[in-house]
Amino acid sequence: MTQAARSDGRGTYHDDFRLSITKALGDQLAHALTHLGRAPLAEQYLASLDERPGVYQLHLHGDFVYVGKADESLPGRLANHLQKLSGRRNIDLRDVTFSCLYVDEDFSALAPERLLISHYKAMGNIPWNNNGFGNKDPGRQRDSTVLKKNHFDVVYPIDLDRPVEDLESGQISLSTLLKALKNGLPYNFRYAEPPRSKSTFLAVPQDGLSADEAFQLISEALPEAWQIAVLMGYVIMYPDSPTEYKSAWRYYRSGRVAESEPEASPEEITKGDLFDADE
Repeated sequence: MTQAARSDGRGTYHDDFRLSITKALGDQLAHALTHLGRAPLAEQYLASLDERPGVYQLHLHGDFVYVGKADESLPGRLANHLQKLSGRRNIDLRDVTFSCLYVDEDFSALAPERLLISHYKAMGNIPWNNNGFGNKDPGRQRDSTVLKKNHFDVVYPIDLDRPVEDLESGQISLSTLLKALKNGLPYNFRYAEPPRSKSTFLAVPQDGLSADEAFQLISEALPEAWQIAVLMGYVIMYPDSPTEYKSAWRYYRSGRVAESEPEASPEEITKGDLFDADE
């Protein structure tokens, strides 16, 4: 009896079947989001959402730019994005819209945002999902990194003209003022506690002090070896003056402001560089 030659698993009367439940779920999620309307990313619209977990999409000028998840609260997660975007230059919040889906707890274990990312990346790119938008504070070891030209922080750098929320005029300790900036700015301010910060008092001249004015005020009270460095996406303060940071565009030293030209790599971030869906 002649033995039939082995095939690659496919033929006129036999074939392989590959079931991809995750792909089907991702396709259904994307389909459901596509059929939703969009609302402005504004407090009054977030207030109408339920405090439930889910997935969401962001659009800029009508273009889909980001997909993310909320493990506990969709309005809370979207409010974080609203706060972050409010402190950036080159972007108008009136141009940002969102849509979202509530996701049951059992389904959330399947990482629905990853299913959506896989779905959309198969059709092309999602601009803000691989350019650093969802990143948290990268930590001290990344402060000297040269960012690529399409990184979110390069395209939309932080706004130093933004007023510090809930900061009122009057006498205030340096320690309290530093905490007020950390809590009252829509971008990260990371710092080391300077010596005698609790016993050093400063006069905040008026309500609604801008970040730029507050950093100048603080730098006047710092020892000579200290500086405040404004990077593209956040601000740091350490006793390392006159250290230069590659992505810094302004320094505050002893009450003086020094402008700097930040470096930016001519290369673009690619899909393999990072993954930042609300990690």
